Amino acid sequence: MKKRNSLSTVFIALFIAATTVATAQETKMVGGAVMYPTKNIVENAVNSKDHTTLVAAVKAADLVETLQSEGPFTVLAPTNAAFDKLPEGTVATLLKPENRSALQGVLTYHVIAGKHSAADIMKDIKEAGGTAEWTTVNGQKLWGMIDGNMVKIKDQAGTVATVTIADVNQSNGVIHVIDTVLLPEM
Repeated sequence: MKKRNSLSTVFIALFIAATTVATAQETKMVGGAVMYPTKNIVENAVNSKDHTTLVAAVKAADLVETLQSEGPFTVLAPTNAAFDKLPEGTVATLLKPENRSALQGVLTYHVIAGKHSAADIMKDIKEAGGTAEWTTVNGQKLWGMIDGNMVKIKDQAGTVATVTIADVNQSNGVIHVIDTVLLPEM
């Protein structure tokens, strides 16, 4: 009986350990907050201290409902520091109600329909001979390439962003954090 209880205890401990490891692999820390794959893009993004500008822009562009919908979406999410790289006054100008259409264009340029994991993106790049091309939700193109061990994303003007955190899984897609705002042709 003692041996049976010991085996039961071992199995329970292994189950708990396996569950903990699986859960840890499914969540990522972004901006000081845990991102849960059971939450949607907006529900997670609002908790990231590194994405307050992006969240404010999504709200101002009236895109909250869209990014809470079923999707799936792949979002290239610029950090606050990425927005800070833009010329002074750019963000404030885009956030004005009269510039909602332009802001929507910029934000939807950071969204690709479907769920594209880092492995999918790298596969696309390799299959395309080193530079993959994707059409964003706003209809314009982005290009991806690998530089060393980093995935880079290039916009239509030639500006290049680096993926700093990949595969932040969401219930309605995936987020890849980037260090530069990508700009569409306006």
